[in-house]
Parts: sequence; C-alpha cells; structure tokens
Amino acid sequence: MSNPSNANSRRKFVKQTLQAAVAFTIVPRFVLGRGFLAPSDRINMGFVGTGKQGRILSKYFKDLVYVTAGADVDKQKLSLFQANVQQYYADAANKESFKGFTGYADFREMLHRKDIDAIAVTTPDHWHAVVAIMAANAGKHVYCEKPLAHSIEEGRAMVNAMQKNKVTLQTGSMQRSSDKFRNAVNLVRNGYIGNVKEVLVNVGDPAIADDLPGMPVPDVLNWEGWVGPAVMRPFNPELAPPVEKDIYPNWRNYKEYGGGILSDWGAHMFDIAQWGLDMDRSGPVKFIPPTDPTAKRGLQMIYENGIVLKHEDFGRKWAVRFVGSAGTLDVSREFLDTNPANIVSATMKASDKLVYNSNSHYQDFLDAIKLGKPPICDVETGHRSSSLCSLANIAYWMKRPLEWDPKKEQFKNDAEANTHVKASIRGPWKLV
Repeated sequence: MSNPSNANSRRKFVKQTLQAAVAFTIVPRFVLGRGFLAPSDRINMGFVGTGKQGRILSKYFKDLVYVTAGADVDKQKLSLFQANVQQYYADAANKESFKGFTGYADFREMLHRKDIDAIAVTTPDHWHAVVAIMAANAGKHVYCEKPLAHSIEEGRAMVNAMQKNKVTLQTGSMQRSSDKFRNAVNLVRNGYIGNVKEVLVNVGDPAIADDLPGMPVPDVLNWEGWVGPAVMRPFNPELAPPVEKDIYPNWRNYKEYGGGILSDWGAHMFDIAQWGLDMDRSGPVKFIPPTDPTAKRGLQMIYENGIVLKHEDFGRKWAVRFVGSAGTLDVSREFLDTNPANIVSATMKASDKLVYNSNSHYQDFLDAIKLGKPPICDVETGHRSSSLCSLANIAYWMKRPLEWDPKKEQFKNDAEANTHVKASIRGPWKLV
C-alpha cells in the first residue's frame, strides 16, 4: 500500500518543477548531435494521432516530458488534445493560459522542428511504419503504440530505420513494465513450472476485409489523410468516429488498417508468450490452422524447439497460460496464479536469471534515450511480437499449414502466403 505523504510529496515536486519550467515557456534546447540529449535535459515530445489513445498516452507523459506539439487529420480531435495539454501546463504553472503547444494538420511539418526530440505514434496501425520511419529520419526518438507494424515488411523497415539513424524506439507493449507479467516470466524462465510444453493465449478474432458502407465525410476530417498509405476505401464512422463518441474505433477489426483483435490484444499477450519463452528475436517455424475453415480460434504455432503456442480460449478472457512439466501458470492484467498454488509464492533464488526490470514503460523510454541503452520493448522485440500477430492472421486467411523461416522472414515454398508478408503502401508514402 502506498504512503499518502510520499504521493503528496511527489505531486508537489512535479507541480513545482512544472511551474518553474513553464513560467519561462518551452523553448528549443541545445541538442548534442543527432539523437543524443544531455542527461539533464527534459525532452520535448510531439504526438502524431490525437484521438482516444493519444489523449490517454499523453496523460502518462505530461509529467515526464514537455508535450509541445500534436498532429491529426481530424480538427476536433486535435483541438481537444491541444486544449487538454494547454490547460494541464497552465494549471501546473498557476497561469491562466499556456501557449507552448502547436497543432498541425500534417505531421510532416512537426518533424521539421529541431526542438522536438521524440515523437509518440498513436495513429491507426496502418500509419505506424511510415510515421515512425520519417520521424527516425528526422533524428527523433519514437514511442510507437502496439502492434508495432501493420505488416512484417513494415516492421523490418522500422528496425532498419531506427538502427540507421541511431535513435531509440519503445513499443507500447506496456505489460512488460508490469510486476505481474514480469514475475510470471521470471518464474517460467527459471523453471518453476518445469519444462514448458505449450503456451495457450486467448485473444480476439483475426482481421476481416473492410466491407463497411460509404458515408459522407465530416467537414472536420481529412479522409485522404486518414487513409494515407492504406488502400482507399469509403469513409465510415466505425473507422473514425467523431470526437464526442469517446470509444476505441473499430478500424482495428479490418485488415486494411489493423490486424483484428487477434493483433490488437495479441501484441500484448503473444508478446508475453514470446518473452516467457525467450523468443524476442525469433518466432514459431510452423503454423497449423484449425481444420474448420470458419474457426476463429484453434491455430497452433510451433517453435523449432517443439514448444506449441496455441490461440485458444481457455476460459479466462484475454490471458496467457504456460503449461510446464511441473505445473501451469496463468497471467493476465487481473490475475497471476499457478497450479500447484505454491509456485506463484516461491522465493526467487540468488542463482536465478531475472529479466530486465522496468517499473514505468514511459520513464524507461526516456531513460533509454538519455542513457543510450535499449528500452524494455525495443524495436526488434516489438517487430517480432507484431510479426507473430501478422503470421497468425495469415495462417487463418490461408487456411493451410505454413512453414516460416524467422531469419529470412519468409514462408517456405508458398508464394501466395509471402504476398501477405509484404507491405501495401499507397501513393507517395514510402518505407525509407
């Protein structure tokens, strides 16, 4: 249980810090070379995508960075985001207003600003790669929401861009900064449930094609800008609801823009499976879909070491179950328990090898930038987890067994399946 006096002290410290800083306004700071910051500097951050997820993420970052800019193709969402940020910093400085934020209709204008150090990508999935790569090419560090990429080729292009430009990317798979999931992974990796035989992951359905009827585009929305690199389809409010409808949009369900809830939650739960199996730089080599071609669960994914990863509903909602020779471990955001029950309460031994410890996914990103170290969910890790989601979708679509080469990132002897590995980027947008 937290100490109320400590919490009050922290809030007072944050408020005093922001008051001092905002009173002098936010101005460009000296940056020591491309992608490197003096450790004492406070980072300036811009958001690309200011809808529901952008507003949520900004709440975690506003105390840690200066949110100085935002970009969106929806005027009302951008206006609300800007008003929230300005009010927050004005209140922190005990001022009537705050003028240190600029909104942009086109995110590319924001990338030209030398005073912005990092970009948060909170767009629909089909925009992630293009925005992140352009940000990296502009020397910006990147916090990108999960799933990292919309296709496997896009993910690899993101890895290459971050490495080429020597910038940091943190994938928004924030369960890796949770005690519950970290403890689960430490128990699994150190053999407390014995040798792992299989892992069950329950997440949602594979992606389907966008068949929504076209409707008139609202005056406040640039639909061409929203679709961007995706295949052009008519506007429907299920894809981009108005700002007053405060919900997670359903673009996630459609393969043109997302990967279904299979990817949306798989980027969380398959990610934990990969982490627990120490497969952050690899993935399964065989994919066996269910025999029923209409089934939305039942896919089996087999690693080279023989461990089977199953997309299966085992009755505990969105969760992961590790099955070992000495017991089972179930973990979700709501629970961590084991069978036998005493496994979960075991005291870790001094000889155990513990995974990277991050207590704040957002502070960990900033620490990685300032210290020049990898964050808890770096670009390669995020790419491998989003690749697993893409591969699962492809297996459901193909409805036949597939063999995958994690090193070459290609299916073996299946040209049709490999067409889904490639990116589909429309118009002037590129993955360079």
